[in-house]
Amino acid sequence: MGPRAAVRTKRQTAGATAAEAAGLRWLRVPGGPPVPFVHSADGGVLVMDEIPHGTPNLQAAVTFGRRLAALHLAGAPAFGAPPPDGPREATIGKAVMVNEPAAEWPSWFASQRIEPYARQAGIDMSDVCARIEELAGPPEPPARLHGDLWSGNVLWGADGQVWLIDPAAHGGHRESDLAMLQLFGCPYLDHVLGAYREVAPLADGWQARVPLHQLFPLLVHAVLFGGGYRAQAEAAARAALRS
Repeated sequence: MGPRAAVRTKRQTAGATAAEAAGLRWLRVPGGPPVPFVHSADGGVLVMDEIPHGTPNLQAAVTFGRRLAALHLAGAPAFGAPPPDGPREATIGKAVMVNEPAAEWPSWFASQRIEPYARQAGIDMSDVCARIEELAGPPEPPARLHGDLWSGNVLWGADGQVWLIDPAAHGGHRESDLAMLQLFGCPYLDHVLGAYREVAPLADGWQARVPLHQLFPLLVHAVLFGGGYRAQAEAAARAALRS
């Protein structure tokens, strides 16, 4: 059972529409997770397939883990690279997210994904940024990221597949997608990660780096919502520095 003939219409800013449409098209790779087909994206109106909801199950989780690995391995031109035809200034949720290509992940992550949001949230992340090179782990090539892979953007379809929706796609470190998937919970998460690692093994110490990679979404939430997300971001920074 695939997408219904009905479509979903989403209204947002023109820039957000262009970024989401470009991201969905870029994430459609051979062997990767399915994504809704984009019918049109014009003037702040995005029209795409509507995916019927289903129930999480073990087999779908295992398949999703393998397909997510295939997506990441499809690669990107650079860290911070936007999808083809995607705007430099995109969004994650309702926060601005700048996609500025860079050759090295640690300095890019510090300058583009930690410092701007820490500054807006009024949180000191200088210790993390100063030690980013040693905290980053072994170098990896740029991966093709969903970019906002929390459980709400992982849709368990009625067709038995796990679909990806609402991306903030860009080139980045694949551990960032996996860390965000863990941040807010995901059904059958251990099976997803286990199947992923069968296809694309992770570098030693990846578990210890989860708090580092969770800093970006936590800081975005601190900017947008404040409250307990500030404390969570600070706790993640302390955990990252202890790794």
